[in-house]
Amino acid sequence: MVKAQSTKKTDNSKQLKCDILIVGGNYVGLSTAVAICAGAPHLSIVVVEAAPKVANEKDERAFAVAAAASRMLDQLGIWQGMEEYTQPINEMVITDSRLSDVTRPVFLTFSDQREDASAPFAHMLPNRVLVEKLREKALEMGITLINGDSVLGYEKGPANVDIKLASGISYTAKLLVAADGVRSKMRDLAGIKTMHWPYDQKGIVTTIAHERPHEGRAEEHFLPAGPFAILPLKGNRSSLVWTESTQSADRLLAMDDLSFELELEQRFGHKLGEISIDGPVKAFPLGLTLAREFVKDRIALVGDAAHGIHPISGQGLNLGFKDAAALAETIVEADRLGMDIGALTTLERYQLWRRFDTVQMGIVTDVLNRLFSNDNPLLRAARDFGLGMVDRMPGLKTRFIDQASGNSKSEPRLLRGEAI
Repeated sequence: MVKAQSTKKTDNSKQLKCDILIVGGNYVGLSTAVAICAGAPHLSIVVVEAAPKVANEKDERAFAVAAAASRMLDQLGIWQGMEEYTQPINEMVITDSRLSDVTRPVFLTFSDQREDASAPFAHMLPNRVLVEKLREKALEMGITLINGDSVLGYEKGPANVDIKLASGISYTAKLLVAADGVRSKMRDLAGIKTMHWPYDQKGIVTTIAHERPHEGRAEEHFLPAGPFAILPLKGNRSSLVWTESTQSADRLLAMDDLSFELELEQRFGHKLGEISIDGPVKAFPLGLTLAREFVKDRIALVGDAAHGIHPISGQGLNLGFKDAAALAETIVEADRLGMDIGALTTLERYQLWRRFDTVQMGIVTDVLNRLFSNDNPLLRAARDFGLGMVDRMPGLKTRFIDQASGNSKSEPRLLRGEAI
């Protein structure tokens, strides 16, 4: 049996059955569960989340949800209940400058003003709202949600997998899905190796209140330490993703409030008037992590358990939705054909579908981070020339918008707004 070390006492001995057990109850695990259930409602699904439910309720993060992901949520009957919380991103502005520069020239702008554009290419949405709406939908569909429990280990058989929880409850399932984040315990228990490159950077995230409206405009300032992204939220508020070297980030977090706000103001600028911090300030280490395998017999990785990328492209959340949609389509179609949903031959289709796209995005974000997180004058001249050229080529800009929106015929059906 594959085991993890634990000192928690277990005095229960319940043995339960389900078709699929998903480890991780954030948006990736929940959307995977809801997507599978929508296509195959007879399959029994259990979602296990180690954190208590109150932890999700205190989550202040917000993410950019691409148009394809919103189509998926709409198809699953979730998006309709979230419009009041979503903020459309109507325009994206990219600048490249030094911190000491008086002005920040705009090198590239994106705005989806095509005649066939039926919706903005992305919306900002609080993670707390997204998770809560997914939980409500999961419960409505009869999916079992367990909070405050974790997996101690599992034992794989020829046709099932026996999973032991810290509470003492055991489940027998046909498939185990790991959606437990970039430091996935389930991935480690499965013996799946990763490729990892630390960036010696941290991403500082918080929410900012400002005097003037943002008009749905997002800005990404490429500064020598890394990108400084301002993403619009409902009202006169914006979400901030601020990349600094690990040493500088630690120094900033150790500052008193006044000193920190002065550093923030120097980067944020004065376009939106007076600014103030409107939420907790947190920092996360940044790096590139790619699992060498996305599947093994009876186990599949989704979301950050399979890949963790730099936030420079804002695509981490949307890669997770792509995983959920692709795995759901793979499982539902296999089930309809009477195939074993947990067999390696079934799961390999999901791996082939998602692995290349994920590695490609990981390489792109790695190259962009290395290209823009420096003050080399030759690199600066080359990248500014490149940004200016793209800005003058409408066809190429449209391709970038389509990529960011997830508009592709090769995407899973849910991302195209179609039922499985």
